[in-house]
Amino acid sequence: MSNTINNNSSAQFNSLISDAAATAGNQTVSSDQSKSWFEALAKAWGSALDQQASKVTALSDQVSNGSSGGGNGQAGAGSDNPSVLTQLTAESLKMQFLSTSASTSNNAVGQALDNLGRKQ
Repeated sequence: MSNTINNNSSAQFNSLISDAAATAGNQTVSSDQSKSWFEALAKAWGSALDQQASKVTALSDQVSNGSSGGGNGQAGAGSDNPSVLTQLTAESLKMQFLSTSASTSNNAVGQALDNLGRKQ
């Protein structure tokens, strides 16, 4: 019994993972952009982190600029609206969770690929 994967099966597997990773990251990754499923996985994590960072930045801007819509009549005074602060805290914690998960999964997959390469 052989443990090798032929090139056709490998290409299909890479395509499947690339498509799934791109869907998770809400962007299209072509076969030219991702040469392996590991690269597609990393790009999907990056996309998810970019999207979350945009949310955190937007909420942070609301707090610092006072553009929460409630308006206290003071330009640039900032918004200490508890709902905005709570939402910013929640989105920041989600960013932390995503960042830790991305790092952990990339490290685990990288170590697995390293171990697999050593056994070949």
